[in-house]
Amino acid sequence: MSIGVLSYLSGLIAYVVLDVLLFASWRGNARGRWLILASSATAVWCLALGLQEGYHLSPARLIWIVELVRTYVWLEFLGKLLSPRCDDGGDTETGDGAAIRRGLRIAVACQLGYLWIAPWLETHYPDVFRPAYQLLGQIGLALIGLVLVEQYFRNTRTDLRWRIKFVCFGLGGMFAYDFYLYSDALLFHRISPDLWAARGAVSALLTPLLAVSAARNPEWTVDIFVSRQVVFHSAALLGAGVYLLLMATVGYYIKTYGGEWGAVAQIVFLAGAFLLLALLLFSGQMRARVRVFLVKNFFNSAYDYRREWLRIINTLSDTRSSLSLEQRIIIALGEAVESPSGVLWTREPQGWLAQRASFGEPGIDIPRIEADDPTLLYMQRLEWILNLDEMRVFPELYEGLNRPAWLEPYGNAWLLVPLFHKDGPVYGLLLLTTPRTAIRWDWETLDFLKTGSRLAASYLALEDAGRALTEARQFEGFNRLSAFVIHDLKNVIAQLSLVVRNAERHSHNPEFMADAIRTVDHAVGKMSRLMSQLKNFGSGQAATVIEMGALLREVVAARGVQLPKPDYQGVAAPLWVRANRDRLASALEHLIHNAQDAAGKYGRVEVRLGSPGQGDVRVDIEDNGHGMDEEFIRVRLFKPFDTTKGLTGMGIGAYESREYIRSLGGELTVRSQPGQGARFSCSLPAADLAEPSATEVKPA
Repeated sequence: MSIGVLSYLSGLIAYVVLDVLLFASWRGNARGRWLILASSATAVWCLALGLQEGYHLSPARLIWIVELVRTYVWLEFLGKLLSPRCDDGGDTETGDGAAIRRGLRIAVACQLGYLWIAPWLETHYPDVFRPAYQLLGQIGLALIGLVLVEQYFRNTRTDLRWRIKFVCFGLGGMFAYDFYLYSDALLFHRISPDLWAARGAVSALLTPLLAVSAARNPEWTVDIFVSRQVVFHSAALLGAGVYLLLMATVGYYIKTYGGEWGAVAQIVFLAGAFLLLALLLFSGQMRARVRVFLVKNFFNSAYDYRREWLRIINTLSDTRSSLSLEQRIIIALGEAVESPSGVLWTREPQGWLAQRASFGEPGIDIPRIEADDPTLLYMQRLEWILNLDEMRVFPELYEGLNRPAWLEPYGNAWLLVPLFHKDGPVYGLLLLTTPRTAIRWDWETLDFLKTGSRLAASYLALEDAGRALTEARQFEGFNRLSAFVIHDLKNVIAQLSLVVRNAERHSHNPEFMADAIRTVDHAVGKMSRLMSQLKNFGSGQAATVIEMGALLREVVAARGVQLPKPDYQGVAAPLWVRANRDRLASALEHLIHNAQDAAGKYGRVEVRLGSPGQGDVRVDIEDNGHGMDEEFIRVRLFKPFDTTKGLTGMGIGAYESREYIRSLGGELTVRSQPGQGARFSCSLPAADLAEPSATEVKPA
């Protein structure tokens, strides 16, 4: 068996295995389909060229057709990657992606047409026929592939290039090899047997890169930080030069002493060596190791403070970035210690810390970190950064503090960095995950993180203040709207007063009665619209002790005028809470109303009352409507003046309901998934009836 057959056999096996892996994990999207087609076409290509190499069973025209099909499918796959609006469910696309793919099809059609008429030209017009035309076409397609790879890499966000660098290396290597092969053939008027025989093995080397890229991009919808200084670049260049020199020497000896397989083995070895070098140069972990090595051995300080400070400021103030400020804080401080991901919590008005953003992590939802959490109090008292690895090995350094239970979902947690603003309590808490490589953990690193965290807290506080000011201005606008509403109500009252005054004289006049009914109907319609806009916005009255079962039955009965009628499930024992009856009823009625709107006329809404224990009263309002995703719940659901109901809503009902429930010492939580409905859970502290009280008690 010749080395050419072994080369293509290795390629066939590699791409068949890749096909199996891709098909097993395919989710039905268009990019994944084209990747499977490209891998399958390459497997068929290896089979055809292997048969031709060993047994001469494949006609020359068939070889060229298979070659063209393999190249075309890979180019189509690249065209898909360059189509940002590509529909995952099909091949629909617009803009640059469509233009690229049309151009590819025209180029491939021209090449295929020439293959079709080449024998006829050679027979009838030998002066016109030129075999070089076929080589030029292949060179052109290889150049197109290189350009598409370069464009895909360049147009991908810098912080996401780690996800697509392997597919760029793989396809770039394939098209570069084809370009060299056909350029050599065009120059010397023959295809090099060694280059031709090595193609299968070189292609097999690319399959791990494609597999890694497929794993990193399950949907293929992707839109590290380089360099320390000139020394880092010089060291990288020197290392690459020494590596290439060694590889060239080894390649020379392989060719000299390799016998008849020497030339092919040299090509395969050098191709693999260049591929390994590219992977090392673009490896974030390798760069981190080199950077730490240089810092330890060539510099007095761990940081170039001017450069690092400018980097942090530029990252935090980059408003053009698609990332939020919270995510930019994670990136800015994480890069300082080579941490690739993290989570940020910020303080809520009630005192606890709520998860606000994550980067590089799956976004595990930790409900909240209580204000009296021992870890939080320890960091607040000492203004200290917790190194969880150090705390595990040397617990005495942290006064015997145990690892927080709320960190259990994060097995790779490394640092807890408190964010302090002015002299107040902990404003936020940043979790950073295990770094890419071991770094020097000393006072310099601690001081740098402390200073950077204070800057990050200042940016965060400034954004929060701006958001609060914006909301205050929106409420100011709402108050101005109320003045217009009062004016309209005054006009309605005037109309109705006129009807009442004239009723004594004209009550027996049919025309007057008809006109009065129209006036009343108009007034009712106008007042209904005004009340719908106001959404019960206003101040409440004094708090009383209320029996929740009776209140919920009244609210459910009131909402029974709209379909679907709510289904109430209570408990036998009375449950008491302390609240303003009207405001609490309004808050619950709004939540039930929203559930009815979400469920639709033929849906289902359930209202359940219970007591889960620990002195709480809980009301669950559940519907089977369209549901909400996690981002909508976190970002928009409770945002004032953000509504999905168009002109019929003002976007303050859910916000007002949650804020009033919180003012009672309770909490409103939401669990929902798109297409699976939603459940709003209202937890309120139970009232102690044994306590002396001067407030009114309304029994069931």
